[in-house]
Amino acid sequence: MPPPLLFELDDVDLNSVQITREQIYARLPHRYEFMLLDGACYIDPEGRRVVAFHDCGDDPWWAKGHVPGRPLMPGVLMLEIAAQTAAFASQWTQPDSTFMAFGGIDQCKFREAAFPGDRLYVLAEAMEKRPRKFVSRTQGIKEGRVVFEATITGLVMR
Repeated sequence: MPPPLLFELDDVDLNSVQITREQIYARLPHRYEFMLLDGACYIDPEGRRVVAFHDCGDDPWWAKGHVPGRPLMPGVLMLEIAAQTAAFASQWTQPDSTFMAFGGIDQCKFREAAFPGDRLYVLAEAMEKRPRKFVSRTQGIKEGRVVFEATITGLVMR
């Protein structure tokens, strides 16, 4: 039985772009191929919940070498997308911090694959927020199904 979504998406317009890629990466330091978020369609005012998305594209850079003939999106990239989503949500409420470092991952499970052409939504919900640390539960969603879930810990570096 699939896990329930972290939060209801009934009031979220998954086709909207509330926060652009440019706005996200004005807050996050990633560049080039690692600008993995294409936008966010929802963020609550306090930044505790966010829905961001990644469009896998028809011919993404990882497809040629990751399982030729059946290009699966690497799980580590899905986790990077989740970590960037969680870091962005944390940055939204703590804009004075200079850098969010990946601090850890717990309770990670992959349930399905993502392929070229897919849109992967990432739900992130803040569980803990301190001046130097944040913890978020995340889920990757494709076509309404949970693709992965993980708890992400980030460290605020000054």
